[in-house]
Amino acid sequence: MTIVRPVAAFFTAVFAGFAENIFFWKDEDQQLVIDRSCPVDGCCDGVDCPDEVHRHHHTYKEKIVAGLRFSYQDVWGDIAVWFFVGVVIAALITVLVPDEVMTTFLGGGLSSMLVMLVVGIPLYICATASTPVAAALILKGVSPGAALVFLLVGPATNVTSISVLIGILGKKSSVLYLASLAFCAVIFGLGVDWLYQFLNISPRAILGEATEVLPIGVKWGSAFILLAFSLRPLRLFIKKLMTPKKQPTTFISGFPLAGEKSCQDNKKSSGCQSHDHH
Repeated sequence: MTIVRPVAAFFTAVFAGFAENIFFWKDEDQQLVIDRSCPVDGCCDGVDCPDEVHRHHHTYKEKIVAGLRFSYQDVWGDIAVWFFVGVVIAALITVLVPDEVMTTFLGGGLSSMLVMLVVGIPLYICATASTPVAAALILKGVSPGAALVFLLVGPATNVTSISVLIGILGKKSSVLYLASLAFCAVIFGLGVDWLYQFLNISPRAILGEATEVLPIGVKWGSAFILLAFSLRPLRLFIKKLMTPKKQPTTFISGFPLAGEKSCQDNKKSSGCQSHDHH
């Protein structure tokens, strides 16, 4: 599953891109603007200085430190909350959902893939949160192919992103995008189920076996490091939830309206009426 998921995502994206170009692409001469600014500390915009000069602005050590800082601050900061949300949802599925329900409706076959499409396309769940959820589904008896469909369509679509796609790409391109995604997800899902059956592998039996490779000290140490990196994004997320939203500021002045003052100055004029008479 670890290998199939990125491969399936790659071919799905390429398939959707080719479909868009074949049906709706208009050959227009557009000038692409490349962002050449410095990713380390923004020392220059990369436009006014040559590449050979820009490469030597920072040492390899500075670049490595900047990359590591970006990974555990920015990247993990964006997905940490969703990771723990996925773990909680996976725990609830494991404890509350009966195995018989999952095996009956999502045990394999085309019907299981279609059910996962109906569930995954409108659902708002990121790739990080979907991984433990998919693992819990497999543990409860869901076929690995159906779980793969969920892994592909869950992060790629939701009600909000579909509305944004319609606004940016248009209705035709959005429908083609969803159709391409659904088609490829089902094809890869059926292929994964066939592969597991051909190799006579039980996904429920092998789930979590890879954890036995690592020593217990490495697993506990990694868990503590992960939690340490997660404290800041979780704290910021909770702070954001607890902070009341600012109401729009309304300014009220004591000055009369423009037409009101002119009427007051011309009370004796027959053509001017006060607001009370309207």
